[in-house]
Amino acid sequence: MESTFKELSGESVLDLQDKTGIGGGVEDVYGEDRASQDQPITPWTVSVASGYSLLRDPRHNKGLAFTDKERDAHYLTGLLPPVVLSQELQEKRLMHNMRQYEVPLHRYIAMIDLQERNEKLFYKLLMDNVEELLPVVYTPTVGEACQKYGSIFKHPQGLYISLKEKGKILEVLKNWPEKSIQVIVVTDGERILGLGDLGCQGMGIPVGKLSLYTALGGVRPSVCLPITIDVGTNNKKLLEDEFYIGLRQNRATGQEYAELLEEFMSAVKQNYGEKVLVQFEDFANHNAFDLLAKYRTTHLVFNDDIQGTASVVLAGLVSALKLVGNFSRSHFLIPGCWRAELIALKISKETNVPLEETRKKIWLVDSKGLIVCSRKGSLQHFKVPWAHEHEPVKELLDAVKEIKPTVLIGTSGVGRTFTKEVVEAMASINQKPLILALSNPTSQSECTAEEAYTWSEGRAIFASGSPFQPVEYNGNKFVPGQANNAYIFPGFGLGLIMSGTVRVHDDLLLAASEALANQATEENYAKGLIYPPFTNTRRISANIAANVAAKAYELGLASRLPRPKDLVNFAESCMYTPVYRSYR
Repeated sequence: MESTFKELSGESVLDLQDKTGIGGGVEDVYGEDRASQDQPITPWTVSVASGYSLLRDPRHNKGLAFTDKERDAHYLTGLLPPVVLSQELQEKRLMHNMRQYEVPLHRYIAMIDLQERNEKLFYKLLMDNVEELLPVVYTPTVGEACQKYGSIFKHPQGLYISLKEKGKILEVLKNWPEKSIQVIVVTDGERILGLGDLGCQGMGIPVGKLSLYTALGGVRPSVCLPITIDVGTNNKKLLEDEFYIGLRQNRATGQEYAELLEEFMSAVKQNYGEKVLVQFEDFANHNAFDLLAKYRTTHLVFNDDIQGTASVVLAGLVSALKLVGNFSRSHFLIPGCWRAELIALKISKETNVPLEETRKKIWLVDSKGLIVCSRKGSLQHFKVPWAHEHEPVKELLDAVKEIKPTVLIGTSGVGRTFTKEVVEAMASINQKPLILALSNPTSQSECTAEEAYTWSEGRAIFASGSPFQPVEYNGNKFVPGQANNAYIFPGFGLGLIMSGTVRVHDDLLLAASEALANQATEENYAKGLIYPPFTNTRRISANIAANVAAKAYELGLASRLPRPKDLVNFAESCMYTPVYRSYR
């Protein structure tokens, strides 16, 4: 895939008559931005919400936090017990209840139930307890939720577009109640985390990702749209499951699939405009790379599995290699068909060496072994640039011994591939081997944190896709980092939205990586962490958004004019705040 951005052709995509509120994309209809949080609002739905309907509206419901004055004004008297609780006390009670659940899936269900009845309290709870609740609403628990989505399904949380809607997708989009959408996360469910084809039940992924867009990145929930495109499933177990919620047929492929996606992408642009961000999520590799290549020059698209993973890993590498050596002199071995282009691009920019040369520092491994030139005739097109001159090597352990990499990055979705022998080989080559086991959920991780530290005799710098607990080894406590895409995509998306960016350029991804890497501190390094803690994610996202927006303005891709003077402050002012508002 070309790393340079192709020139846009045809009529201008810049909409200089920007009907934006302070959020940069659409008007702040519901008073959700931080800059307007002190202003009293009217709880509008179709009409002013009041009485029982107000208690059933998740955007405006405050539960027992409605004041006596609000209860009188909005016909709530008698519909609630007489006590008035603060939002903080509601939050304390909910966390107490949440901790009583021993099964993570039960916590997930409780969080989804809260989101459906009290939106602000859901996001306040998630933001204030992000390290504890992130594994509940995101990986690893969301994986189990998707596997059992048909059984736990209660209320639709997004838009379902199936083959039955072919020819009328625009009409389906117009059925969604919100008309001004800024971010769409869409999946076809074929490669959900490392769990494979879950068909229509992959909806848990777009819902979870967009929850993090709001909680971590401050993007308003009212402008977020989760979508699942149902083209069937090849998962025999699901097709035979009486509770399965999707089409009961094998997956459509080829022209039928391509035509449905083309109609979808055209309808999205027609209905929501040029600047709506479409994030592809958990598509199988054979479709993911093709869709990104096809639409990156005509739509504002982003693939989190390819570009988001690349960006968060690059940030971790830049951060970690400050401890272990020169980034541009390192060699990388990557089991999995992962987009390594961003690493090569970073090295190229640092050293002024052509991209074709810097790619040679990066070796990929797939199910057939090391990707080498002698295999070019049988490789998928996106693997060809990574085929280097070398004898064929089948096993990962042998590849480690041959290539002698500084960094081992796992993205294959196959668990336990970083065996004791592989980690020991990395430790024999490097004083501080950098091992990133990124596959999700936890069950599919290439190795555990304990294994990485134990087998390397406590010398490994380790990060994973899903969280692991701290590890005690030889009297030392090691805190494993989490190379979680949630560091990148919320702030990256906010940066695109607030600047009115019209296309994603690779330099924007580099800007996001650099902003994240710069926020790791000496205190983090002392604990073995190569990423900053999640406790300050709003600030992290604001800095990433500002860096991305600055690069977009520099490249002439931003349409929101004039450029704000202080992009970090502007990003923070745009962020959704889940604090209860006073109602007139």
